[in-house]
Amino acid sequence: MWRVVNFLQDISHESVDSGRPMCHSTAVTLFRLNLNSGESIFSQVVFAAKKALIGGEFLPGQAFPSVRTLAAELKIHPNTAHKAIQYLIQERLLENRPGVGTVVATLPEARAGDKKRLLKDEVQRLVVEAKRVGLQVEEVIEAIESEWESLERPQEAKRK
Repeated sequence: MWRVVNFLQDISHESVDSGRPMCHSTAVTLFRLNLNSGESIFSQVVFAAKKALIGGEFLPGQAFPSVRTLAAELKIHPNTAHKAIQYLIQERLLENRPGVGTVVATLPEARAGDKKRLLKDEVQRLVVEAKRVGLQVEEVIEAIESEWESLERPQEAKRK
């Protein structure tokens, strides 16, 4: 089962009657989620949000969807939406601003153990799964390079 949900980017103040998802009085940005069975909804929401944040689809200081908006648009339980937002705050990707709400933080520097964990655990998982399905190392490298480039493209090029 999968579902794609888009939060449309429009920083202008539009009327609430426009039908677009609104966070306070500002429309929120593009956020895509494909729900897959076999993985927790929480993990999928966190990954999709991280991908959007790192890929430049959100700007520092920009409003992030509220718990209520996130839950309604993704059709998930509000507790799951709250847990995901709190996790992203803990990871320093989002921050709470009194009187404003949850906003996108400036991307933080990697913590000391982040790089080591990535290179050990995550790459190991990737290699095991790639070998399991019969991929060659060249195919894995090509896929990594392609994904890397997609996150580095200027935002305008992504929307065309």
